[in-house]
Amino acid sequence: MAIQVAPEFGYVVFSLVATFVTYMYLGVNVGKARKKYGVKYPTMYSDKDQIFNCYQRAHQNMLEQLPLFLVFLLVAGVQFPVPSAICGLVWNAGRIVYAHGYYTGDPAKRIWGGFSNMGHVALICIAIYGAVRQLNWV
Repeated sequence: MAIQVAPEFGYVVFSLVATFVTYMYLGVNVGKARKKYGVKYPTMYSDKDQIFNCYQRAHQNMLEQLPLFLVFLLVAGVQFPVPSAICGLVWNAGRIVYAHGYYTGDPAKRIWGGFSNMGHVALICIAIYGAVRQLNWV
């Protein structure tokens, strides 16, 4: 059985590239914060500077969500590439807003990036609908 994807699947690939850029951006920010706050490797979190911990935590949170996000982006994108790519971009934008809220040192401000969850949940729903459609249940 061959999987055929529409030419619009290219938008999903662009969304994947955007995810890589977001990942690298947050990682570079952690590296800069390490230098600024004097947190040497292999130390993950500082016991002296909570601001550094906010940078590290924002990046770590993205890494925690990344595997499932990528799976749902690709699975949903096979059947519904354009809506999936849009959801991917929403997720990425939310991760950046989330991180910048966290960078303030007030973790409550990370909530502004919570709209990334809309992109993630929408991808899950699209994937479920695609599975139902593939199984001819509708």
